[in-house]
Amino acid sequence: MTLLNRRQYRNLFVVQELYRQQLEMHQEKKHSIPDRIVSLHMPFVRPIVRGKKEASVEFGAKLAVGIVDGFTFMEKLSFDAFNEGITLQDSAERFKERHGHYPSVIYADKIYRNRDNLQFCKMHNIRLSGPPLGRPSKDPKVLKAQRKQEREDTKIRNGVEGKFGEGKRFYGLGLVMTRLEESCETVIAMQLLVMNLERKLRILLTHFFRRLFSLEIRFCVADI
Repeated sequence: MTLLNRRQYRNLFVVQELYRQQLEMHQEKKHSIPDRIVSLHMPFVRPIVRGKKEASVEFGAKLAVGIVDGFTFMEKLSFDAFNEGITLQDSAERFKERHGHYPSVIYADKIYRNRDNLQFCKMHNIRLSGPPLGRPSKDPKVLKAQRKQEREDTKIRNGVEGKFGEGKRFYGLGLVMTRLEESCETVIAMQLLVMNLERKLRILLTHFFRRLFSLEIRFCVADI
């Protein structure tokens, strides 16, 4: 007969690892350690430095998504910090699997514009948003056209960023209450699914009302 139940044993192992990490940081006079535990109930959560004014460090899942025609696709989900730039090529390959071809344009911020990604996009005839590498063109017309394109790309990119705000405000994406790693991932995936269903419903309702109103106009014309 054991003295501790399954949950207590789990917490005991977590506390032992937490003590080991804190002891190592104290003895070696350092302030960070790989896979640092910051929660006894959720030991898989890691501190992620975001650099935001209101919260320089956040705790929870880091999510990279792709937006296609307003629909949101999960590209990478991890409780460890990762460089978003590494997800671009895999995202483009998944797009090809879903649609049968590579995207013509990828709207992304500066962190995605590394040489590997630029070479990948050039190889597959994909335009990656942002200024071209190298010195700016000395031709005023070319420079003006590039800046105009950059402004248009930024507007579209801002709309993509708004998807995270929509998910947090209306779908609970910023308030995941589950404690297990698998259940957290499931909740996030379900929230994205609901966002896509809402998007699909809005499209169907738009087509329905357009068709309804067009029929009413035709009936009015026929009556006249």
